[in-house]
Amino acid sequence: MDFVQFLDMIVHVDKTLGILIEQYGTLVYAVLFAIIFCETGLVVLFFFPGDTLLFIAGAFCATGQMHLGLLIALLVTAAITGNTLNYWIGEAIGQRVFTHDYRWINKDAMRRTHEFFEKHGGKTIILARFVPVVRTFAPFVAGISDMTHTRFQMYNVTGAVLWVVGLVTAGYFFGNIPWIRDHLTLIVLIGVGAAVVPVALGGIWKLYKKMTARSA
Repeated sequence: MDFVQFLDMIVHVDKTLGILIEQYGTLVYAVLFAIIFCETGLVVLFFFPGDTLLFIAGAFCATGQMHLGLLIALLVTAAITGNTLNYWIGEAIGQRVFTHDYRWINKDAMRRTHEFFEKHGGKTIILARFVPVVRTFAPFVAGISDMTHTRFQMYNVTGAVLWVVGLVTAGYFFGNIPWIRDHLTLIVLIGVGAAVVPVALGGIWKLYKKMTARSA
């Protein structure tokens, strides 16, 4: 298997995890650790799978092909350390990201995340765990925004535990139901909507109150 084929298997891990388990055995834990670490730790790899990987991995735990406790422990660690690396990178680069042309940074995604962060503060680190792309850029923006390391880690650890335990457990109990596996993408989109809509409505309500106060 060449690198391009391996990368394709990783990007479509919801369809290929069974093959990875057959080919790599217990090394699949290291592969999944690396995927989650890179997706949360490197802004250039925002397209790596996150939600679907956790859900499908939970489903394979239910069939006995993977160990649930070990998987959760490893992926929580990967999510925490990945976000920490991303935070440190953002802290090192600082505000230069807005004035320099870094080809490896998707500036549109970064600006959207920054606006989201400015509106919702530290809880963005937790909420972003459940929003693809934003999840990858949130710790980077936190580093740029000079959030203290202690405060960042409080939100980072909480978000990692909720995200990994929630989705892996959901996959464990529901991932082997045929209808759910066949409509996993739709379910993930609904889940993302459920996470984003309340936040968006909250932002609209705050904006409405500010406009009302100004007009008064």
